[in-house]
Amino acid sequence: MVRLPKIFRKSMSEMTQQADAVKETLKAKYLIFQELLNKNNYVLGLMADMEEKLSGEYLFDRHYVNTNVRLIANGVLNTIENLNALSKDKYIQLYKINKDINEEVEKILTYKLEIPVSDLTIPLENLTGEMVDIAGGKIAHLGEVKNHLNLPTPEGFTISAYAFTQFIELNLFTEKINKTLLSLSSLSVENMEEVNKVSKEIQDMITGSDIPYDLEKAIKNAYSDLCKKIDKETTVSVRSSAIREDGKFSFAGQYATFLNIPGDLILQKYKEVVASLFTPRAIFYYKTKGFSEGEMVMAVGVLSMVDAKAGGVIYTRDPNDPEADYIIINAIHGLGKWVVDGTVTPDSYMVSRHPHGTIIDKRISNQEKMLICGQDEGLEEVTVPEEMKGKQCLTDEMIKILAGYALDLERHYGCPQDIEWAIGSDNLVYILQSRPLRILTKETAKPVPTRINGYNILIDKGVIACKGIGSGKAFILKDEENLKDFPEGAVLIARHTSPKFVVVMNKASAIITDVGSAIGHMASLSREYQVPTILDTEISTSIIRDGQEITVDAINCNIYEGKVNELLEYALKKREPFKDTHLFKTLEKVLKQIVRLNLVDPRDENFKAGYCKTFHDITRFAHEIAMQEMFDIGKGHDIKGTKTITLLAGIPTDVHMLDINGGIKEKVKRATPDDILSIPFSALLRGMRDMKWPEPRPTDVKGFLGMVAETASIPEDQLYEMGEKSFSIVSGNYMNFSIRLGYHFSLIEAYAGDNLNDNYIKFFFKGGGASHDRKLRRVRLITEILKKMGFRVSVKEDVIDAIFFKYKKSTIEENLVVLGKLTAYTKQLDMVMFNDAVTEMFIEDFVKEHITGKV
Repeated sequence: MVRLPKIFRKSMSEMTQQADAVKETLKAKYLIFQELLNKNNYVLGLMADMEEKLSGEYLFDRHYVNTNVRLIANGVLNTIENLNALSKDKYIQLYKINKDINEEVEKILTYKLEIPVSDLTIPLENLTGEMVDIAGGKIAHLGEVKNHLNLPTPEGFTISAYAFTQFIELNLFTEKINKTLLSLSSLSVENMEEVNKVSKEIQDMITGSDIPYDLEKAIKNAYSDLCKKIDKETTVSVRSSAIREDGKFSFAGQYATFLNIPGDLILQKYKEVVASLFTPRAIFYYKTKGFSEGEMVMAVGVLSMVDAKAGGVIYTRDPNDPEADYIIINAIHGLGKWVVDGTVTPDSYMVSRHPHGTIIDKRISNQEKMLICGQDEGLEEVTVPEEMKGKQCLTDEMIKILAGYALDLERHYGCPQDIEWAIGSDNLVYILQSRPLRILTKETAKPVPTRINGYNILIDKGVIACKGIGSGKAFILKDEENLKDFPEGAVLIARHTSPKFVVVMNKASAIITDVGSAIGHMASLSREYQVPTILDTEISTSIIRDGQEITVDAINCNIYEGKVNELLEYALKKREPFKDTHLFKTLEKVLKQIVRLNLVDPRDENFKAGYCKTFHDITRFAHEIAMQEMFDIGKGHDIKGTKTITLLAGIPTDVHMLDINGGIKEKVKRATPDDILSIPFSALLRGMRDMKWPEPRPTDVKGFLGMVAETASIPEDQLYEMGEKSFSIVSGNYMNFSIRLGYHFSLIEAYAGDNLNDNYIKFFFKGGGASHDRKLRRVRLITEILKKMGFRVSVKEDVIDAIFFKYKKSTIEENLVVLGKLTAYTKQLDMVMFNDAVTEMFIEDFVKEHITGKV
């Protein structure tokens, strides 16, 4: 047996080790490429999800924004790391660009509601409307009414927002509350069982805590001073006055108010009002309006109790007809709580604005029950005395006084007002609250027909609280607990109105009740959420069946049986109220730093790392450059000398393959097409094998001499390359194929996977021997065919650079089959392309036979 000399054995061993090292390097490079693609797609998915939220049709909270931004930032950083690993740190400047973008995004997200240091309690006479961040919207504006307009209000004081922060911080609630609320993601905010659980946990924590000594002392002293001021020991109302309440967002009826409370229970009721920040409906409201937990700050008003003989609400404009020249006053006997709760149908008085004070309409209800202050504390429900039943609860003089006060308030605030008032047992009027009246923007639309013929009208009476048209299956509410089961697109049918209905307003196509008025908390909320609403129908729960399909015309006050498509054509698209929130505007600003794409075209001279301005730019740039880095494997000589697998496929080129991850069956040294597992290489090979490879064709003298002249001008080392082997690097989803056919050099790279964002084909072609004009004809032929296949093509002289990307795997495979056929078709084709007409003929023949109707 002949043995090689030791020096040769050592040399061969070193070559084998070197080849193995090259293979491992290529495999590692491919795995990095794969990770970059996966992370890139993950980031793009997050971006798409955030962009979808810009429609205003989806609920999200600050936690959603912060979490997604963090995930995107980490994903982009990982993409930069992978790109630099592929390119040997060519793009380290992206780290600095990424850091700068991150800092800009953090500036936008870092928003904190600053609560000024103030006294723990402040008398009402020291408050103004500019002190919302101290006393909350409700009580600050009541101070404005008392001190600047000199209108009558109860005496009282505020327990300030600063007191709230001290109460929360000294009990170490902030971290506990935030941690508990974080478990309630924006995706589960509509899961009322989860909301109820979180709500109870937080409320129990607050109501079971201790009030700091300094705050307890301040509240007791303020109550003592109040009693001295009115010269008697008084019961009080303890009213919510959150910082965000009664401003641009009403929070109508979302927080607690307690009436007729004795002095010794103020501390406990204070804790219960604070805890009402976290009732299920309040959590739902603030999350759907886009507020953060840090913005939920509660000041509390403590007012001397008005022992009301009548009470109610004034709208200085009709929210359904704001151009109408009248004021609406709703009133009931006893405390006005039932007006805003919608428990009873009130008297309604329409008072002319011009001339001022003229009563133009009265609608007197037949009130059976009334709510009054208990003897010592609390409230009592009693029967309306017989002599008061069916009679207006306000004298005409009182109606005119209230109308005058209402216009004063509207003039002062410069916008229509929603006013709560009471008339005490002393026959004096007291203003309890004034806030902006929510009026829907009037949209131009063609008039809605009064009735649609051919459809049965179930109900044609009631009070419209919010105009609009909606249709869906009726959901008869038997118990408020059942709100958790309310389905998307249903029509809510209820006996009474309730602010708790807010938890389904984003899903309801309409709301109908038996009892209620357009002046109340729920009516305000339905306008805020733009839900078509008809109240006070008297019979809806008895006439409409659960699950029955109905159409609500809350413009003409008709409720139809079935779906009335002719009517739905008149329905106006909702203006999404969520778009007005601070959080929504924050998302818009953040996305400008994240998803705006500046690097669009890789052929542009500014498609460079230094021009990346957003996270999306970085991912776009990284994806393109990563493909180029992988593409360049085939242009170089990275696999020369490695242990490769020979392809036996019956094609006239010597193909050697390197499998880096599941591209060829295991333990195969000489592979047939059946051994190829690589999806893209298998498709390309099918196309190459489907064609009859051309034999050398007769050439004209010019063609032959041109080729000879071209060949004579090629350096010897390049002539050697012309006869070299073809190489392919393959994996299950990837190939990089450097193919040499005579004087031609082509490089085809492709990725074919389940995610179309990853999928692409890159094609590079360098012409062969022949005269210049014939090479250019061949380039034109290939270019035109590639364009027919859907490639984006760039041509410089006899060099073609083309790409086809972001298509389904099946489409990638189809185009690779065609590309395989084209490879065979173009072999030495320039030798027979005598003129442009012949070139055009070959283009037409190929397109007709292999592309039309197939790709």
